[in-house]
Amino acid sequence: MNVEQLVRETLQEEAAASGAARGDLADRVLTARRRRNRRGAAGAVAVAAALVAAVVTVPELGDDAQAASPASESITGDVVAHPDQSPPRDMVAAGGTAVSGYFTSRRVKQPGGADLFTRHYTVLDQKAGRYKALDTKWAWVDVAPGMRTAAVLEGELPARRIGMLDLITGKVERWIPVERPVAGVEWSPDGKRLVATAYSKNPDRVKDLLRGNRTGFYLVDAGSGDVGPFRKLRQRNPADWSYEGNQREDVDWSHDGTKLYVEQLKPGNGTSDSRAWYTTSGAKTTAPAGERFGGLSRAGLSPDGKLVASDGDSGGSRLLDPRTGKKVGLVPGMQPLAWADNKRLITIGCDPKKCTGKNEFRNQLLLVTVGSKKAVPLSGFRKASSDYFGRWVPLTAAR
Repeated sequence: MNVEQLVRETLQEEAAASGAARGDLADRVLTARRRRNRRGAAGAVAVAAALVAAVVTVPELGDDAQAASPASESITGDVVAHPDQSPPRDMVAAGGTAVSGYFTSRRVKQPGGADLFTRHYTVLDQKAGRYKALDTKWAWVDVAPGMRTAAVLEGELPARRIGMLDLITGKVERWIPVERPVAGVEWSPDGKRLVATAYSKNPDRVKDLLRGNRTGFYLVDAGSGDVGPFRKLRQRNPADWSYEGNQREDVDWSHDGTKLYVEQLKPGNGTSDSRAWYTTSGAKTTAPAGERFGGLSRAGLSPDGKLVASDGDSGGSRLLDPRTGKKVGLVPGMQPLAWADNKRLITIGCDPKKCTGKNEFRNQLLLVTVGSKKAVPLSGFRKASSDYFGRWVPLTAAR
């Protein structure tokens, strides 16, 4: 399977068909914003033994003490892995990044011939340190850096208010109304702002001919709840069958939070053309330095800005020089989700010893290291099927 085919599958699961992302996009996210590999039976046993020693468990505390110390802080192991769990039940993390949750999706036939893609979210319960299914009324969920709060939208989309869900209490602490309905929200890298993408119709309700219903976006101050001016950013509707857009094309943030982008799958174009870039005011602009060559990878630029993780295939994911786009390395895994630190990546991949072009979808979360062929399993394997919408799609956030 080539990169283009894999990306298509990813976008179908995480984005429109759930999509999960993180929105992803969708089998990104993906977004999203998440499926990695194992190295073999003997290697897995050795890795599992090492991980047991590395994982620090949560001490047994009273309810008040647990509430004062979120699980993401109490569980302090550098690598917190559960290679026997798929989907994970207990918190998964590596370095400064954790799996904040995951979603599964369903494709539901609607009267009139439309298909409705629905996402069902499970997020980290900061009180228990385990993943907990959310109410199915939430049609869109994005977890903030630090994993204390999630921005949520009620279905059916688009919604006229954004909820701020406390992941310790499990309650919506505040509602932020918007004049034009939105169908996607994404946190800025620093967790201080949200970008909310507005649509005139539900982008997850799809007919045979795709039609772009995006109208624009808002920037929202998460602390005050202030909603900035509406910025028009319409989707191009297909004039003929050559249209290559996606039903859902949400607005997301650059690595440093200074620019915005929209993922646009355009078969045949180079990786530098897979994102359309905008200023925070909605004007077209160029890609930020270091992000021109990331393609559709969720991980993108490393924290120190020295490497770009690009989407790969069964042979692995490329590491690029952000200045030139030149390949400087290769790591296991097909879908880099997030950097754990400057040298380690959380990715999705199939078993390196069996990944021969037929087993890409029997994949799991992996932790891979720059300059190494080793892959540490973080979760169990997902079901091996390219068209199974019930597969769990991981979401990641800073711990």
